[in-house]
Amino acid sequence: MERKINRNLVHRVPTTPLDMVIDYFYNDYEDAEPPRVTSLKNTIPRYEFLDFGDQTYFLADSRGFESILIYIAKQFLSHKHEVIRDQRLMLNKVVREINYSKCGVQVKTEDGSMYQAKYVIVSVSVGVLLNLKQQWKTQAIYEFDMAVYTKIFLKFPSKFWPSGPETEFFLYAHEKRGYYPIWQHLETELPGSNILFVTVTDEEAKRIEQQPDIKIQEEIMDVLKKMFGNDIPEPEEILIPRWWSNRFFKGSFSNWPVGYSQRRHMQLKEPVGRIYFCGEHTYSRYLGYADAAYFAGIETANHLIKCLKHEKYCNGHDRHSAIDRLNNEDAYDPDV
Repeated sequence: MERKINRNLVHRVPTTPLDMVIDYFYNDYEDAEPPRVTSLKNTIPRYEFLDFGDQTYFLADSRGFESILIYIAKQFLSHKHEVIRDQRLMLNKVVREINYSKCGVQVKTEDGSMYQAKYVIVSVSVGVLLNLKQQWKTQAIYEFDMAVYTKIFLKFPSKFWPSGPETEFFLYAHEKRGYYPIWQHLETELPGSNILFVTVTDEEAKRIEQQPDIKIQEEIMDVLKKMFGNDIPEPEEILIPRWWSNRFFKGSFSNWPVGYSQRRHMQLKEPVGRIYFCGEHTYSRYLGYADAAYFAGIETANHLIKCLKHEKYCNGHDRHSAIDRLNNEDAYDPDV
């Protein structure tokens, strides 16, 4: 069942700009896609909130997500002064081709380098995983959604918006759904920073990404003047992430679409020969979140370790029928 149908059973369909922006706040703002796209069956309940609490926090740690990666990497890679220096870690290597046989895997990179291994784990986003020879795998990838969720930050010379308790969010109602709708300030987290940011998603985020920065700033200032009046200053700086345009991401995080079955999701996780897969899109319990990527990595690594120790645990597509695996209980898929 799609979330739109469930919503219609309880409430009326939003048609006015005000109704649409409120509906956007409770749906698109979380899933990055409208209710007509999102599967209710596979996204409700939200285990992220059930397992860790429904309170949300804004993390203002200047170290960013990189600090989490370094903390984990330090447990098994050589490091010094918070810098990973292990020679086994190859950075700035763009993989262009992966070939496998019964004997091993060969990886080719953009600079012409070639690497050999017994097995490979691929952890790139589902938006990048599109060019595979196996039709069943390509179909499983192509039918899953890679959503686009973009936060545009603007720093102003002075604050012109209200701040204080219960003023974190500002909603902009427009006849076009998702047109610069959700605004937040950072005065609570970073007092005196004079920073506003707006969240855009889905097709609107893609449209915005394809414009030059100056055009985006013009559109944003037009919206802000309608919200706060014409006597507001121009921003000193603007930061516009382009997740959809970036070839290494092709989106922000995955979203479970209507009509995508649990069986198909198992194929999304399914190894192809000696090539194994992980990522937030493969861990349905916390789909779309960073901890889903973390747990998916552990799950796939443990599965591959079992394969290395005992051949019978190797579940590559050329070893066992995908149909047989889908019809039997699979220890590799505990979150189904």
